[in-house]
Amino acid sequence: MLFAALADETRLALVTRLACGEAASITNLTRYSRLTRQAITKHLRVLERAGMVRCVRAGRESRFELDPQPLVDIEEYVRGVSREWEAALARLKAFVEE
Repeated sequence: MLFAALADETRLALVTRLACGEAASITNLTRYSRLTRQAITKHLRVLERAGMVRCVRAGRESRFELDPQPLVDIEEYVRGVSREWEAALARLKAFVEE
């Protein structure tokens, strides 16, 4: 679900904007976008379901903030897969060179 959420360029841009560490309102997130508030809200809900974004209420305003833990988890997973592939390729190379 996380990879699917990040596959969309609008959601990736939202994650990039929220990565500065400061929670942002929908108004702030739509300021430099040609998308409507409703479209941005839909994208934020996808990111929220994927566990990357959480909504924090500040009075009457909803503010969204990035939860970096899923990205950390993905990075660890990709590094593990990379190590496995490097080991497999090293074994293949050793086999071919014998």
